[in-house]
Amino acid sequence: MQTIKLMSGENLPLEMHKTKIVRKISLIPIEERLKCIQEAGNNSFLLKNKDVFLDMLTDSGVNAMSDRQQSALFLADDTYGGSQSFFKLNETTKKIFGKEFLVPAHQGRACENILCRLLVKPGNVVIMNFHFTTTKAHVVLNEGIVEQLIIDEGVKSKSDFPFKGNMDIKKLEECINKYGPDKISFVRMEAGTNLIGGQPFSLQNLKEVNEVCKKYKILLVLDASLLTDNLYFMKVREENCKNMSIEEITRAISDLCDIIYFSARKLGCARGGAIITNNKELFRKMQEITVLFEGFITYGGMSIMEIEAINVGLQESMDFEMINQTPIFIEFLVNEFTKNGIPAITPPGGLGAHLDAKEFCKHIPQSQFPAASLIAAIYIVAGARGMERGTVSEDRNLDGTEHFADMELVRLAVPKRVFSLSHLKFVADRINWLYKNRELIGGLEWVEEPKVLRFFLGKLKAVNDWQEKLVKKFKEDFGDSL
Repeated sequence: MQTIKLMSGENLPLEMHKTKIVRKISLIPIEERLKCIQEAGNNSFLLKNKDVFLDMLTDSGVNAMSDRQQSALFLADDTYGGSQSFFKLNETTKKIFGKEFLVPAHQGRACENILCRLLVKPGNVVIMNFHFTTTKAHVVLNEGIVEQLIIDEGVKSKSDFPFKGNMDIKKLEECINKYGPDKISFVRMEAGTNLIGGQPFSLQNLKEVNEVCKKYKILLVLDASLLTDNLYFMKVREENCKNMSIEEITRAISDLCDIIYFSARKLGCARGGAIITNNKELFRKMQEITVLFEGFITYGGMSIMEIEAINVGLQESMDFEMINQTPIFIEFLVNEFTKNGIPAITPPGGLGAHLDAKEFCKHIPQSQFPAASLIAAIYIVAGARGMERGTVSEDRNLDGTEHFADMELVRLAVPKRVFSLSHLKFVADRINWLYKNRELIGGLEWVEEPKVLRFFLGKLKAVNDWQEKLVKKFKEDFGDSL
């Protein structure tokens, strides 16, 4: 991806690839969209993909593969044990990350399961720059405690600070001293912090976290699922990284961490995951858990074809022209929002454009889930499926009360090499209309509420007939236009 200047002075994102395989999508009428979201319990996860025009739920497992990846699928050494495809992937991870040992798993949360079963003991603490839903669930499942120590700037929706994913070093030392180093299972840094708008951490901050971990002899673990976005921002925003190649930045990050794990559904543009380390003792223990929960140690619950695709995908992830499309497209979309006064998270991060639902829907109390309400409204008016990253994505407190999220975000994911510029302009236009009519959006309340990770399967209903009124106003303004 490159950004070029037009005669008008406008900056235009320009894709550096061409499309060779396409999939048909359709925009169903707004009355049908209303019916679909209500049948799905106002949960975008439960929508059927055939009823979705633009699937902006996530980039997990839906990034477009390259021609080289598609070709690699047919090279798979499809065997239960000792597959050559695994050893090819292991050589690639050694070359990129400089770490000897590879533990495959079927996706990112499987890696979290392995690590937490091995490292988290009852009453122990896992320190993070910011939590992710499945990571926190695995820590709690193993009777651990999560402490998130993001810098104060991290939870401000409007900011020009370039690395809002940084960990607060002072708070890190205080937390370690509070519990004692022996009680800290590990410190986890998440690249491209998902729940605060895909915000990166700096290489300098990671170095400082590493120094503290070494001082207290605590493992430093990196969730590298969104590493490519973080690499892009380090390259363009951090002075010390501007003259470094993507490979050099990646190696510098890896050298600071004891363990790296990732979902290849994000990093690598295929379906799988892996843990890598130089710690032979931990590696052997992780292998024992792998054969119990995942599969044999050379496939880890993955199709061997996917392992071949990941191998190529990781190599391509070191190409700046490949990894910069999503951040550039997200910046374009965020700029479209902000020029119309629509509250979005700034600076633009990775993974997707993030709307600030607290500001967008000021009239909706957090107890009625403004982010989830806005997700439903966007689907109704645009047929676009986003993801709620707010209170619905939290679990309740131990006493049964709601745990209100620090931020109420609507994430509009931009998978790699999937959408066109016209798709983004369409979404921006419909959300602009929705913002001008935002008082029509109402709240939601629970109908079915699972106890764990409720945002996946829970169902809600509108507190009144606001959705029908939204459809009526849309048809008044747009007529029969979809």
